Amino acid sequence: MTTAPETGAIARPRKSAWSATEAIKDLILAEGLRPGDPMPTETALCERLGTSRSSVREAIRTLASLDIVEVRHGHGTFVGGLSLAPLVNGLIFRARSDAHQDLRTLREVLDVRTALDLSMADKLIAEHSGTEDEQLSRLVEAMTRKAAAGELFLEEDRAFHHLLLDKVDNTLITELVGAFWTIHTDLQPHLGVAPGADIVETARAHGQMLEAVQAGDADAYREAVRAHYAPLRRAVDRARRERSE
Repeated sequence: MTTAPETGAIARPRKSAWSATEAIKDLILAEGLRPGDPMPTETALCERLGTSRSSVREAIRTLASLDIVEVRHGHGTFVGGLSLAPLVNGLIFRARSDAHQDLRTLREVLDVRTALDLSMADKLIAEHSGTEDEQLSRLVEAMTRKAAAGELFLEEDRAFHHLLLDKVDNTLITELVGAFWTIHTDLQPHLGVAPGADIVETARAHGQMLEAVQAGDADAYREAVRAHYAPLRRAVDRARRERSE
């Protein structure tokens, strides 16, 4: 007859499946730890997991790269933000690695951004129909003003998309939209994809998106989303043609 493990201990799986990385993830789940909560010390992890200090350190490095844990030098290790930062960093590197070819990843990022915005049409209308939002309206005005002056409006653009989705009860969609926005805007200057003079069209499309959801018009919203991304796609196409010449 086997005895139950002591309280606070983690039962070890068979050695063939043993992984300090997976064991630390299991510990976080078992303890119900949340982002920002302190982790056991390195010594405590070695004792609880029954593994070497070097294995624990390697596991912590791996988990830190995934934002599952955060090492604060001089303070200890904490549960990380569990963000989409690893996805963002990986796709940015991937896009830059294929930039000498056909900008394939950047074009696919645009496809994903478009699909995400289109997929939220019904939910956005359910939350915004019949309402007015002064903050969103001011962002549209700022984008329109900057575009007319030939200026970019990255901060206003990001804030607009975040606030538009803020009322929708889907944190992951909001994070994905923000992640792919970051990937796209980070890549454009690195890949030499200039937005072009048609940023006025992009700014106008933001206003049309807002008007459509407030009016409860799903078709108009989808049309405005496509108009929003049309200049961005043309910028990518221009860059592709220049590279092929």
